[in-house]
Amino acid sequence: MSLRDIPLTTISGSTTTLAEHQDKVVLVVNVASKCGLAPQYDTLEAMYQKYRDRGFIVLGFPSNQFFQEPGEGESIEETCRINHGVTFPLFEKTKVNGKNAHPLYDELTKTPDAGGKAGKIKWNFEKFVITPDDEVHRFRPTTVPDAPEVISVIEGALRN
Repeated sequence: MSLRDIPLTTISGSTTTLAEHQDKVVLVVNVASKCGLAPQYDTLEAMYQKYRDRGFIVLGFPSNQFFQEPGEGESIEETCRINHGVTFPLFEKTKVNGKNAHPLYDELTKTPDAGGKAGKIKWNFEKFVITPDDEVHRFRPTTVPDAPEVISVIEGALRN
C-alpha cells in the first residue's frame, strides 16, 4: 500500500486518504494543544492561509503520545480554533510511535531528517512535507514550520 492510500480518519469521523491531496504539497504534523510548542499552530495556520491557493495544505494529527493532548474530537478542534485560529484539517487522535502507531506514521518515520536519522517521532510538532511527486522531507519538532529549510521545500514544490 502506498503512503497516499493509507486510510485516515478526520476529527469528525470521516474516512479519507492522502490521495485526496495528490496534487498538493502536504505538511503532516503531530500536534498537541498542551505542548510548549503549541504556538507552532499559529505559524502553521499562517502558512496554510498564505500558500493554500497555490496547492498547499497542512494536516494536523493530534497525539497524546507525549501526554499533552488530553482532549478528544470536538474539544481538540474547538481548542485549536479558539486558541490558534486553526482552519486546516485535523484528524482523529493518532499514535505516532510504538507497536500501535498509525500506519501513516509507520511509513513517515522511515524518512530520515536532515542529519540522516530516521526512526521514532521525538516530540510533538514533528513535520513531514510530502511533495506532489511523493518526496518526503522530515523536520524535527524544534524546527519551526516557517524555517528557511522548510519554506524552501514547500515553495520549490508549489504550483506557481
